[in-house]
Amino acid sequence: DEQVIGFCFPLTIIVGANGCGKTTIIESLKYAVTGSLPPGNKSGQSFVHDPRSLGQSSVKASIKLRFNNTEGSSMVVARSMEVTQKKTTASFKALDGTIRTVNRETGERVTMSHKCSELDKNVPIFLGVSKPILEHVVFCHQEDASWPLQEGAVLKKRFDDIFDSTRYAKALEAIKAERKSYASTVKDLRAELEGLNSHKHAATGFREELEDCKDKISGLDDKIKICNDEIEKERTIGQEAQTVI
Repeated sequence: DEQVIGFCFPLTIIVGANGCGKTTIIESLKYAVTGSLPPGNKSGQSFVHDPRSLGQSSVKASIKLRFNNTEGSSMVVARSMEVTQKKTTASFKALDGTIRTVNRETGERVTMSHKCSELDKNVPIFLGVSKPILEHVVFCHQEDASWPLQEGAVLKKRFDDIFDSTRYAKALEAIKAERKSYASTVKDLRAELEGLNSHKHAATGFREELEDCKDKISGLDDKIKICNDEIEKERTIGQEAQTVI
């Protein structure tokens, strides 16, 4: 049967006897916003009614949560799941979910179908709260409430997730790798520049030698011209002497 629970601002207190479902409410909220199943529920089989208790081969269930996103707009996320009972085992399957909102311009309802992985990513973004904070702080299960007392490595990883330092560390690693790549590129360019400067220096020397050769060739051309003029002059004198003889 469908059950509807309204949460009041700023606080809603849930009281009841043991086993009445107080923890199940928190588990449902956590599953609606993060897609994370409660701990120790056999991969989701015990999160849904046992099909054997109803005399059926499968049981479907759904969770709907209405919330206001960071822009103040009302949204409804709906997640569906199914437990199928086989001969000796039961299997849990998360079905595709939907997000419903209202178009501000037209006022019409807009329903978007998403895969489970997309919902797990998008719903925390709409809420403006990271998934680790929702999982480990806001909707922390009572069986996991002692995580601040766990060993150092586990605790560090949990705090890294909560404060998003893992992404910061990855960003630093990416920056270091990029810096190393740029440094290698600069080194190669400097080596290339030294080679080009060496070629430039050699080209300058060759250009000077070329100019000297051109000057020498010009001087030799002048001497050749003078010699040709003298030869022509002597030839003229020789012809005149032969004429006189």
